[in-house]
Amino acid sequence: MIKGTCLCGRIAYEITGPLTNALNCHCTMCRKSHGAAFRSRATVQSKDFAWTRGENHVTWYCSSPGSYRGFCEACGTPLLSRFDQTPDVYGLPLGALDDDPGVKPAAHCHVASKAPWFDITDTLPQYAGAFDETPEHSPQAVA
Repeated sequence: MIKGTCLCGRIAYEITGPLTNALNCHCTMCRKSHGAAFRSRATVQSKDFAWTRGENHVTWYCSSPGSYRGFCEACGTPLLSRFDQTPDVYGLPLGALDDDPGVKPAAHCHVASKAPWFDITDTLPQYAGAFDETPEHSPQAVA
């Protein structure tokens, strides 16, 4: 089991299944919503995620049609993303986890819109746009 909380402690959650597709997203929305150079996130199955405290303190923001970012109404901690097109999976910001998620980001995506003041210095693959690990999508790495 993996646990997570917001900064002020009003909201808590548990994850009972595996996290997958961990990556660092450099898109403008992720940068702005996290106040950072990028957002480290993973995917969790909705059936494996449960609020354990303070769900009524989660505020949802529709960041684009059909995509919602949940954050603590008091401290602003980004907690979860949900999507109308894929209600069985959530996007999970790794920064609010209290435990080791057991995964590490495998790539950087949306580097075409990365912060100009940040240099990526690790050796993870970099993708100009979205990164999708499914075989029917073959993303092109950025040099």
